[in-house]
Amino acid sequence: MILAAGRGMRMRPLTDTTPKPLLVVQGRPLMLWSMDALARGGFHHMVVNTAWLGEQIEAHFTTWPHRPEGATLTFSHEGQDFGYALETAGGISRALPLLGEVFWVLAGDVYAPAFEFTQASVDRFVASGQLAHLWLVPNPSHNPEGDFGLSEDGLALNEAPVKFTYSTIGLYHRALFEPPWCETIPGNPQGTAAPLAPLLRAAMDAGRVSAELYTGPWTDVGTPERLQELG
Repeated sequence: MILAAGRGMRMRPLTDTTPKPLLVVQGRPLMLWSMDALARGGFHHMVVNTAWLGEQIEAHFTTWPHRPEGATLTFSHEGQDFGYALETAGGISRALPLLGEVFWVLAGDVYAPAFEFTQASVDRFVASGQLAHLWLVPNPSHNPEGDFGLSEDGLALNEAPVKFTYSTIGLYHRALFEPPWCETIPGNPQGTAAPLAPLLRAAMDAGRVSAELYTGPWTDVGTPERLQELG
């Protein structure tokens, strides 16, 4: 699942007329870097949630340049359905009927061109029995305190002397978005907007979230300056 519903307020005025995932990085829409990386890893069924200017995203990818054979895009149009974005957990809950038991989640506005989406990662995650597996990155200047710790045995921690930043790339089990972890009805027919962090933190406290550190190129394209730096 590719998260593409945000307004991108810090990117204004660029995002006043263009959704952030379609802003161009090195000649290509930002979210296309992740889409192509998923396809290279053999993950061809992609679900994209939208809200702000979501019709532009769907229209753009009706003619996906160099679409990998077998690749499909399905859209969860939160803006059309409810008039607003459902936040991360709410958006995933809304799209849950379109997803499998285990699925990738990543933000459409993060640039990580060398990240490898592999079946081996999925297999390890399934075998672990965990609810989520997160890729953490060294803290960028805009998030110096980090988000989560990482234990020696590979568990994500709420509290730790050293914390890293959540890359927004993770593997998830649908059980995290069902009771007792999540109160939102699967499919989110009522349009509940809900953040992801409380679910993750509750699961971390139960020892049900694993993590690893990723040190490849990674940028959260959250400001016009960061976009310009990528070229």
